Amino acid sequence: MAVETKPQILVTEPWAAQEHKGGSEELGVEYPVSKDSDLSSLLQEFPEGGLAAWSTAFGAFLIMSCTWGYTASFGVYEDFYTRHYLTNETSFAISSIGSLTGFLGSAGGIISGSLYDRGYFYHLVITGSLLQSFSLFMLSLAKPHQYFQIILTQGLGSGIAVGLLYVPCMAVVSHYFRQKRTLVMTFVSLGASFGSLIHPIMLNNLLNGHLGFANGVRASAGLTSMLLLIACLCVRTRLDPPTTPVNYIATARKCLRYVPFLFAISGAFIFKIGFYYPTYFLQLDSIKHGINITFSFYTLVILNASSCAGRITSGYIAAFTGVLNLTMIAAISCGSVILAMMGLRTLASVAILGAFYGYFSGVYTAMEGPLVATLARNPSELGGWMGIYFFLDAFGSLLGPPICGVLLTSHFIWWKPALFAGIASLTGAAMYAFMRLVYTRLQKNES
Repeated sequence: MAVETKPQILVTEPWAAQEHKGGSEELGVEYPVSKDSDLSSLLQEFPEGGLAAWSTAFGAFLIMSCTWGYTASFGVYEDFYTRHYLTNETSFAISSIGSLTGFLGSAGGIISGSLYDRGYFYHLVITGSLLQSFSLFMLSLAKPHQYFQIILTQGLGSGIAVGLLYVPCMAVVSHYFRQKRTLVMTFVSLGASFGSLIHPIMLNNLLNGHLGFANGVRASAGLTSMLLLIACLCVRTRLDPPTTPVNYIATARKCLRYVPFLFAISGAFIFKIGFYYPTYFLQLDSIKHGINITFSFYTLVILNASSCAGRITSGYIAAFTGVLNLTMIAAISCGSVILAMMGLRTLASVAILGAFYGYFSGVYTAMEGPLVATLARNPSELGGWMGIYFFLDAFGSLLGPPICGVLLTSHFIWWKPALFAGIASLTGAAMYAFMRLVYTRLQKNES
């Protein structure tokens, strides 16, 4: 006798609950379930724990700390290059090193994600880890005033490595967790915050200490290599790659016809133009204003510690406000704090602005994934939508810091880049507001 079946919804993102007030759409996957079967039988394929699962999560955590955590520490290099190592280069040229790393790290996800879908996880992780280690050791051989040696190793080499590692280390966690997926992916993303705390402290003390640039970078590269080796030994895949990988061309045609997603992409691109200004320039800004140099070395630590707090609390806040609302609020807050940096003069102002910006930027960063998950029309295409979103918003990361460097000039006129970055971020926030408005109207019409 035939068994009667019915679709059952498994919620994969608990923060994505439907809210017509501008919240987020429930993200579910349909499975045919026997009437007499139990829900737990469906979840048996996801261990939700165990040695392999948690070791993989820990390995992904370490990868994030050695990739985006290291990239977020570029403000230390920006300060050191400007004052000591690349004194003959403009702020535009120096900031282009960090922006190239960030661009390749985000845009590279569309390639590494496609390769990951085809079963090349271990190839990506091992190649990316070796390239990151090699790039940092080669950076230690760069000589003073040799700009192209630095941009090739730190900008190009490290950027490609981040692009190869980012998507696989986040995606592999989904092999082991469904019910705890949000919690575990939050833990993995905190690796970036952990790295952005330890690397600035280490680099500031080594580069400006008795070791100097070459030995200081080698020590940093040694630590990064050790952590990546541990990560490679920890991470393991469990599920076979999908039989039909995401067709990015077909997905792009579909998502770019969806108006809320167009506003989201526009908002992300414009917002990212100003987003990295505090991360790259806060330490240099503090030192050039005559603030205690020892304290200035810890400005990025204050910013990144607050960012960690923002990432942790964002999920709880989004449960009440909705993902779309919280993304918009965080973007407006970031833009406002950047504008306030025009008034940076004292130690207290550096600490307060760094803490506030770090917190709101952490909330914004944590909401980017859930935002795309909310807007994606078909959950099975979520990887494609995310790849396209991060690929396009990476261009804002590429353009923003160099433009701020041009506006800063060699005379260090700080109000100009702060004004530009603040206006760009607020304009991006306005695009998010339009996204929320259109999305809410479409939801009402569909209901």
